[in-house]
Amino acid sequence: MADTHRRAGVPEKPVLDGLEEKWSRRWDESGVFTFDRSKTRDEVFSIDTPPPTVSGSLHVGHVFSYTHTDTIARYQRMRGKEVFYPMGWDDNGLPTERRVQNHFGVRCDPALPYDPDFTPPDKPGKHQLPLSRRNFIELCERLTGEDEKAFEELWRHLGLSVDWSHGYQTIDAEARAASQHAFLESLERGDAYVAQAPTLWDVTFRTAVAQAELEDRERTAAYHELRFRADGGRTVLIETTRPELLPACVALVAHPDDERHQDLFGRTVRTPLFDVEVPVVPHPLAMPGKGTGLAMVCTFGDTTDVTWWRELRLATRPVIGWDGRFLADPPAGVESQAALAAYARLAGATAHTARERVVAMLRESGDLVGEPRPVTHAVKFFEKGDKPLEIVTTRQWYVRNGGRDAALRDRLLARGTELAWHPPHMRVRYENWVGGLNGDWLISRQRFFGVPVPVWYPLDAAGQPDHTRPLVPDRSALPVDPSTDTPPGFEATQRDEPHGFTGDPDVMDTWATSSLTPQIAGKWRSDPDLFARVFPMDLRPQSHEIIRTWLFATVLRAHTGHDALPWKHAAISGWILDPDRKKMSKTKGNVVTPGHLLEQYGSDAVRYWAASGRPGTDTAFDTGQMKIGRRLAMKLLNVGKFVLSLGETGAGSGVTQPLDRALLAALASTVDEATAAFETFDYARALERTEQFFWHFCDDYVELVKARAYGDHGDAAATASARSALRTALDALLRLFAPVLPFVTEEVWSWWRQGSVHRAPWPDAAELRRQAGDPAILTTAAQVLAAVRRAKSEAKVSMRTEVGKLTVTAPRAALDRFASAEGDVRAAGRVGAVELREAEVDLRVEATM
Repeated sequence: MADTHRRAGVPEKPVLDGLEEKWSRRWDESGVFTFDRSKTRDEVFSIDTPPPTVSGSLHVGHVFSYTHTDTIARYQRMRGKEVFYPMGWDDNGLPTERRVQNHFGVRCDPALPYDPDFTPPDKPGKHQLPLSRRNFIELCERLTGEDEKAFEELWRHLGLSVDWSHGYQTIDAEARAASQHAFLESLERGDAYVAQAPTLWDVTFRTAVAQAELEDRERTAAYHELRFRADGGRTVLIETTRPELLPACVALVAHPDDERHQDLFGRTVRTPLFDVEVPVVPHPLAMPGKGTGLAMVCTFGDTTDVTWWRELRLATRPVIGWDGRFLADPPAGVESQAALAAYARLAGATAHTARERVVAMLRESGDLVGEPRPVTHAVKFFEKGDKPLEIVTTRQWYVRNGGRDAALRDRLLARGTELAWHPPHMRVRYENWVGGLNGDWLISRQRFFGVPVPVWYPLDAAGQPDHTRPLVPDRSALPVDPSTDTPPGFEATQRDEPHGFTGDPDVMDTWATSSLTPQIAGKWRSDPDLFARVFPMDLRPQSHEIIRTWLFATVLRAHTGHDALPWKHAAISGWILDPDRKKMSKTKGNVVTPGHLLEQYGSDAVRYWAASGRPGTDTAFDTGQMKIGRRLAMKLLNVGKFVLSLGETGAGSGVTQPLDRALLAALASTVDEATAAFETFDYARALERTEQFFWHFCDDYVELVKARAYGDHGDAAATASARSALRTALDALLRLFAPVLPFVTEEVWSWWRQGSVHRAPWPDAAELRRQAGDPAILTTAAQVLAAVRRAKSEAKVSMRTEVGKLTVTAPRAALDRFASAEGDVRAAGRVGAVELREAEVDLRVEATM
């Protein structure tokens, strides 16, 4: 390989400290990672980078997964692709609102007017200060802006090769416009619709929650056995963990084949305390082996209640409001004086308090059989919530997702097979999620800092909205805020007036915007030329737990909106585990922030730890790996200094010696393996193979050829061959390591090469093989040298001790290989006489001091 290098500028004492600041600044100044938008789609590799949630600080889990993506971006850039690698910030939604509430000690009250002079308190008070929606949003934007600066600083320190000119926020004008545009297109297609229906509800945040945002948490509860009464004074027993929902009871159900209750089907029973007549009906979801085999159907205790209510067309008797407390007015059917008095004891109470009061009343009435029986069971929570979810009836916006449409579900499953998954087994998670959907995607949220639902509703003569005829904006006006903007054909004075209009008060779920990150980053609406060069994208990197949310929702939006997959490949990262093998997360309080790790070990070392984690595999947090990474980076500095300090190889010099050509053969195989690994997004395998070769190179080859490279053999051609091989290997190794260790490789590269290693071409195995020989020569020479070292260690003498005689016994082929490198072995091992003995045995070495 011919050298095209500048004069070597090797520092006297190379150090790792300070490389991050030095090279981050230079990369920024020189635009090394700037995306060249003149390239065609075939020349581009585009990445749908995950926008991290801006609600506090990044942790090592972020460093772990984002390093994986960066290694791929850097590899693809060196393979000649123009890499579109933007960074977004996911700054709308509940996490941001909660952070703002806690940070400033405020809460949003949409009924309050905007105060242009509002200044938040210096410290949060005991009670949260109410303020208008607009003031609240301004605080959200202010705090997320501060967080984003800190995030970007950390990403730059870590060495992410992002083009920072292509940033976005999931709440900025581009994102709001794209999200609203996609919603209006869904509305036109009939994919988006509004419905009044039972909704999973978080009583703390007072917002609807989608199926994808649920998680089960084990909670203690108790089974209560209650007496219902049938005609003729017959007692009917049921067991329930939610006796407080007795006033919401609308039926009892049993399995159709349960012989114990056949005579009750078609009849009615009366509820204890509230004396409401309810039917007893069969349904296959009832479980004969659970309790008495009869279940109480309430509106609504859980999602099974919703299924029974819908399929059996039962009455509706809601009792829990949006705040999680019992409604002031009793439901229909609670009519007797005793029943009304009983309900009055529950009005305004939380579910927990109401349960205690109902149980006390049941004891008084004699309708509680025995004592409650403790049990632990799974309870549905909003993934960011602190209290169990309730189910309330509300008006919400939905998007069809295959949960109620078998044909759409099949098409989305087919999309999953078209996508290349890394690792492949992660596709099962996608298929399980799509196959298990039981309803459409609920996208509206009763919050404030989000993308507004872009519709208004006409009001009738009584000032009541007609939700069946939404008014939509002109697409050119997007983004809009229905709470302040006016629909086409109306005046601002007609807001909330009879025959006027009212704005939809809700915002869209954050996933409704995040599911459009390829469209937002690619500027779908504002820059069609850029969008055509980057979409569909090549890669979506993400963690496995949000396959059900982010990945699936993005596939859905691209399928329905573009009739395409959003990307060709999905690379799935695992979790970071703490020392107890538990997932690190902010909610668990076991996260580690990365700032001090980057300072203590260096960014390359932390990246080394991250890139050692296999794709899709959960990985333990391990500072020991970071220490190994730092040692590797330091060794790169030192071996670079050694090789480049040897001097020039001379014009026209090539690799001619058998040992040197053997090195290039082994290096070519390493390049092949690293390339194959990166092509399947297995950065860990590429690093592993490169590192194995590197230590073989340092510990064996460099020691073997050191004397010859210094010119001690007196053969100018042999010296030039060694120096050329060393430089060729250093050149290739710097490029092989560059995706994982960007700072130290750039530093060593700068000592002798023009430009950046990160814009240099990936090593070419075919080019290396043009000067390569038999790799087994290096293997044999290394084995003999290792035996010499071992003999000296066993003799407890210095490695500089001379060996009087070396006897090598091996088959003829091995002896011939050794003979090709004998001069280098003798110099490295300080060996005098050598005797070769041919025998059909494994290679044996005897050293006489």
